[in-house]
Amino acid sequence: MGDVLTAVGVLVGLGAILALILVMAERKLVHSGPVRLTINDADPVEVPGGEPLLSVLRERKIFVPSACGGRGSCGLCKVTVRSGGGPVLPTEIPHLSPEEIEERVRLACQVKVRGDTAIEIPAHLLEVEEYEVRVEAIEELTYDIRRLRLAFGPGVAFRFRAGQYVQIETPIYDGLGEPVYRAYSISSPPQGTGAIELIIRKVPRGICTTYVHELLLVGDRLTLNGPYGEFYLRDTPAEAVFIGGGSGLAPFESMLADMAERGIRKKVTLFFGAVARRDLYDLERFAAHEKAVPGFRFVPALSDPAPDDGWDGETGLITEVVGRSYGDMAGMEAYLCGSPGMIDACVRVLTAKGVAEDSIFYDKF
Repeated sequence: MGDVLTAVGVLVGLGAILALILVMAERKLVHSGPVRLTINDADPVEVPGGEPLLSVLRERKIFVPSACGGRGSCGLCKVTVRSGGGPVLPTEIPHLSPEEIEERVRLACQVKVRGDTAIEIPAHLLEVEEYEVRVEAIEELTYDIRRLRLAFGPGVAFRFRAGQYVQIETPIYDGLGEPVYRAYSISSPPQGTGAIELIIRKVPRGICTTYVHELLLVGDRLTLNGPYGEFYLRDTPAEAVFIGGGSGLAPFESMLADMAERGIRKKVTLFFGAVARRDLYDLERFAAHEKAVPGFRFVPALSDPAPDDGWDGETGLITEVVGRSYGDMAGMEAYLCGSPGMIDACVRVLTAKGVAEDSIFYDKF
């Protein structure tokens, strides 16, 4: 027995020594002193070596979208690395197509700037700015969804396209080691440039949503950056289907209010999936949109209505409701906002119905 314990102790000791060596090696290799970073055609700048490219860019007030806070799970922070950056990591491969890998597209959160590096990023990201906003109002929409109204400073005009999103910086709280960013769609129309509204659903153990729902108060100040995204209504005569779930009504509220303001005529049906009646919200707003936007129809559906809900509307998963509402959908457009799983399920149903993949639009975060 003593020999076994001795052997275990030796193995534990060797493991600790190996871990220490790896940590020291990482520090030696990663924190390699200043390096030169070239962005697009600009002159090289000196930056700290060993830091994630996403962090290096953010420190220089260059904001690349990253809905997961730099954990490599959202796949949004794509940049082209012309030189440097090391090999593509296993954490990047699920988010990159073979063509993107061939073209040296990388996830900025996974690339460590260990030596001189040259990158290219879309020009419009260089125009993204950081803002300080004041929480002007908080409205409880359901037991786990609230609407924030965020006001910009005097003289600031925040311009965006209906359907785009911003990233909120969650400050350090309750043991959080550093500020993190999370992405949320704008629910207000782009005509009101002095303030925006966001609809945020509380996610269990969610860093930002916990802060928003449990600690944030009217009058508090937040930091955000944006706008981001290619999720906006295309200027075509094609009939469109909007599909949302949870807080995924936000960009559609913005789009519909914008359509009413600009007098856009387009046949649009919005399917909203919820579990029970208590998960529904803003029904009056969508009834108003039906009157203000010619050709618009709102279809809420409950997947598991409670016995006392008195629900006589559509029931089932939202993909089932959409599937039985249409025959051939060739030539139509689709706009999706919800969880990644919901989006994937919707894409399968829509393509099977004839919607072309390049006519299905979403920001997956």
